[in-house]
Amino acid sequence: MGVTDIDPTSSDDLTYPAEPWDLHGHAQVGVWLVPRRAAPPPHHPGSRQIRLFGRVLVGAAFFRYDDPSPLTYDEIMATQLVLDGWRPRVSITHIWVDSPASKAGGRDLWAIPKDLAEFERVTNRAYTAAGIGTLTLARLRALPFRLPLGFRIAQDRAGSLLVSPVAGSARVGLGKGFWTFDQDGPLGFLSGRTPLLTLTLQQFHLFFGKR
Repeated sequence: MGVTDIDPTSSDDLTYPAEPWDLHGHAQVGVWLVPRRAAPPPHHPGSRQIRLFGRVLVGAAFFRYDDPSPLTYDEIMATQLVLDGWRPRVSITHIWVDSPASKAGGRDLWAIPKDLAEFERVTNRAYTAAGIGTLTLARLRALPFRLPLGFRIAQDRAGSLLVSPVAGSARVGLGKGFWTFDQDGPLGFLSGRTPLLTLTLQQFHLFFGKR
C-alpha cells in the first residue's frame, strides 16, 4: 500500500490525506432495482429514496485505487440514488476497504461508514470481498475517450446532513458482469438478483471532497 502527500490529519493514530483526495484507478459498478422493503434505508434519514414502481435504485461497486492516488487500496460499496429536497444525491449505505487509513479518513472527513474487509483481485475482471460478494466480468468495453463525471454524496453526521462533492473524468463503458453476494452477508439484499447493467469506469481521475 502506497502513501504519499500525507497531511498531519489523524484519527486513532492513523494518518490520512486532507481533502480533496486526488484518486486514480478503475471501477466496476452494478445497478439494481430492489423492492423498497428489501432495500436498506439511506445513510441520512432525511434523504428520500428515488423509487421506480415501488423499487429503489441501488448500486454496488468494486473500486481499485492505484498510484498516484495518495492511498492505494481496494473497496466495495453499496449506494442509493436519493433526493435532498429536489437535488439528486448519492447515499453510501455500506462500504469496506482494505486500508485502515482510508477507513479513518472516510469516516472523519465525509461521514462515510467505512469498515475493513479482505479482498482478492486476480485481474481487473475478477474481484472478491471476503464474506461480502464477488464479480467476474465476461465482457468489458469502454469508450476510447473520457467523459466528465460529477455528483455529490449525502451522508449522516450525528443527525446532520453532510454533502460532499466528487468530480473528475473516466473512460466509461458497459460490461457483462456476474455478481454474487453472500446471502447471509451485509449485502444479502442483493443476493440472487440480476443487475440492470454493469458499468465500467476505466482510468478514472476523481477529486473526492472539497477543494
